[in-house]
Amino acid sequence: MQSTSLGALQVSRIGLGAMGMSAFYTGAGRDETRSIRTLRRAVDLGVTHLDTAEVYGPYVNEELVGRALRGRRDEAVLATKFGLVSHSGRPGPDSTPANVRTAVEGSLRRLGTDRIDLYYQHRVDPGTPVEETVGALSELVAAGKILHIGLSEASAATIRRAHAVHPVAAVQTEYSLWTRDPEAEVLPTLRELGIGLVPYAPLGHGFLAGGIRTLDGMDATDWRRTNPRFTGENLTRNLRIVDRVREVAEEAGATPAQVALAWLLARGDGIAPIPGTKRVDRLQENSAADGIRLTPGQIKRLTNLTPASGARHAEPDMADIDR
Repeated sequence: MQSTSLGALQVSRIGLGAMGMSAFYTGAGRDETRSIRTLRRAVDLGVTHLDTAEVYGPYVNEELVGRALRGRRDEAVLATKFGLVSHSGRPGPDSTPANVRTAVEGSLRRLGTDRIDLYYQHRVDPGTPVEETVGALSELVAAGKILHIGLSEASAATIRRAHAVHPVAAVQTEYSLWTRDPEAEVLPTLRELGIGLVPYAPLGHGFLAGGIRTLDGMDATDWRRTNPRFTGENLTRNLRIVDRVREVAEEAGATPAQVALAWLLARGDGIAPIPGTKRVDRLQENSAADGIRLTPGQIKRLTNLTPASGARHAEPDMADIDR
C-alpha cells in the first residue's frame, strides 16, 4: 500500500472506516469477531489509516477498534472524532474546550492508547468559536495526547479560521463520484493551505459498488432507507452513475468499487479515502484499488458524470454541514 500526506501526517492512501461495524448500516455490530478480524487484516495489508468516532455506538466502535489493535497500536494511524456527544448534557454539537478535554480522555481510554494520531471536530459547533476549540486542541497536541488536528464537514471559511490558530492536518467530508461538493471551495482551500482531504463514503454508502438496485434486504433500521438519494425516483436516477462506473470497470478489469476509489486517488496527492466494510474480502478488494491506474479517457468520462440526485443527508443533518 502506498502512502500519502495529510498535512504532516503520513497515512495509507486507502484507509478503513469502522463506523459500519457498530452502527447505522444493515447488519452493523452483529459480528464483532469478524470486524476485529477485518481490522487486523487491514493492518496486515498496509491499510493503516483507521477511522472511528466516540458517537459511533456511541463509544462501542472505539472500544472495538481498541481491542483489534491490542499489541499492534504502533502499526496503525488512529483517527477519531469528538463533538457530537456532549458530556455536560448540552443539546446539539458541543466543542467547548471543557467538552474537548473530557472527550479526549474517554477516547484514549476506549482505544487503549496514550495518543490519538488524528483528532477531528466531528461537526462545527455554532455556539463555540472554532478558534476556542482549536486552541483547546493545540493544548492537547502540546501535551502529546493528540498528534494532529482535523475538521469534519467544515466550510472553507471555517477551515481558514481554524488553520490560523494551529495547523489543520486533514478535513473529512463526503466526496465521491456522486458527491462533488468539495470541488467548489473546500478542495481548493485545502490545496492552498497544504491540508489533506479524507473522503468518507467514497463508495456512496455502498451504492457505487454496484450491488444495490433496490432497498430490498436492508434492515428496517438501516439509515439509507430514509436517505434522499436511496429513495423514490432518485434511486432510479442514480443507477445511471453505477451503470457508467460498471462500464469503466469492465474495461479496466476491475470492480466498480475499485474504479470509484481509483478515480478519487487520481484527483491528486493528499487525498485518502476511508471506505467502510466489516468483511475481509471487501477490504482486500478496496485496498487493491491502490494499484489500479485508469486511463486519461476513463478518468474524463467518470469526471463528467452528473452527480447524484437528491440531498446527501436528510434535512436536519444537512443543517450541521458546511458551517
